[in-house]
Amino acid sequence: MKKRPFIFITNDDSSKAPGLRVLINEMKKLGDVFIVAPDDLRSGQSHSITVNQPIRRSLVHEEEGFTEYSCNGTPVDCVKLGLKVLLDRRPDLLVSGINHGSNASINMLYSGTMAAALEGAMEGIPSIGFSICDYGWNAEMKDAAPHVLAIAEKVLKYSLPKGTALNVNIPAYSDEAIKGVKICKQGDGKWDEEFDNRIDPRNQPYSWIKGNFVCNNIEEDSDLWALKNNYIAVVPVHTDLTNHEAISGLRDILK
Repeated sequence: MKKRPFIFITNDDSSKAPGLRVLINEMKKLGDVFIVAPDDLRSGQSHSITVNQPIRRSLVHEEEGFTEYSCNGTPVDCVKLGLKVLLDRRPDLLVSGINHGSNASINMLYSGTMAAALEGAMEGIPSIGFSICDYGWNAEMKDAAPHVLAIAEKVLKYSLPKGTALNVNIPAYSDEAIKGVKICKQGDGKWDEEFDNRIDPRNQPYSWIKGNFVCNNIEEDSDLWALKNNYIAVVPVHTDLTNHEAISGLRDILK
């Protein structure tokens, strides 16, 4: 008998996140699943790894076709630990999410969800990061789930270019049906940040970061436009951060 596809699952919202459970339920329809997820919230960790303390894991549950661990590390730690320590079989697909909140535009650079997907891509595994544009812990995902399944199924069938991961952002649930899927470029936006500065009971200063997301330009081929118009935005991303257009000019300046 042909083996079922083997799917690695992680996230950054913790092993307790509802979005992870939705992703697990959908991936179980496609193959055997292996989960390593953070034991607590690790949002905004980007591609950080743990180097100054031990990385510990706990087996949560195991049965035929299903194994789940929690880990005290970052999302990237979870992927590294799974691939290098816990597994003796190479995954056919790595999926991360479903993240509670958008990872469109510049958010992708801060995202632990997408860092985990990129780590998978760096290892040559077709990888996808899924996010829904609703930060609520109880975000409604019933309309998102079939699209997650369909995209994962197609990536399993056709794979992805070497070193490429998909950043998939899904509009928040509404009365309007999702219009479809758009393959996009990363939108032009940034966070306009502020700090709420306070003094603790010991008269020591501390700060809470806060801010608003600002769209600089919503071009029609961007993820920001797609989401605003109720499409699922799919952006192919990779780890090469080179600004190739700047190379020749800098050669002239810095020669």
